[in-house]
Amino acid sequence: MKLSVPTERWVDQQAHWPDSGRHILACFDDETIVVYQAYRESIGRHALEHQRFGGEFSMTRMTWIKPNFLWMMYRSDWARSDGQEVVLAIHLRRAGFDAYLAEAVPSSYVRELYATEADWKLAVKRSSVRLQWDPDHGPSGEKLERRAIQIGLRGPAVERYVEEDVVRIEDATPFVREQRERVRSELVTPRERVYPEPRE
Repeated sequence: MKLSVPTERWVDQQAHWPDSGRHILACFDDETIVVYQAYRESIGRHALEHQRFGGEFSMTRMTWIKPNFLWMMYRSDWARSDGQEVVLAIHLRRAGFDAYLAEAVPSSYVRELYATEADWKLAVKRSSVRLQWDPDHGPSGEKLERRAIQIGLRGPAVERYVEEDVVRIEDATPFVREQRERVRSELVTPRERVYPEPRE
């Protein structure tokens, strides 16, 4: 099962990716970037049918988007985790994604960014976007030195995401199921590059 995005053998791609550090690995073009989310059937199927989030999707809870395909596979156990059986490839406006990055506040206190922990807590309270760097993972779930990003959206940011920034929602589940059988052989993944941060 093919995705509409370009794909490439994982072994060929990973040879060109950074081994360590914080990097946004993503599939993107001039206008859009692909992010991934995994949901239970009812939410995923509604999003695919209507090409927008609704139904049982909560506008009041924080929702996390992930541009790194293999990090999503680790998080959802290749679409086998409870409540994460439907993997969505969401084509998002780059302008919207860049705005999330500009507004994001780290999920934990970073001394280099905030003079005091109280300043950070105030920034968290005021922002509707969270940024979190987690260990990236390989195809079999092995932890890597490189860090992968996930972005949490709530309140006004979720509204912008749903109403303005989502261009198209694609069902990645068949592709995920196909590729999880090839993890130890000829694994193919979306073609990802280091995303330029921030965009000029």
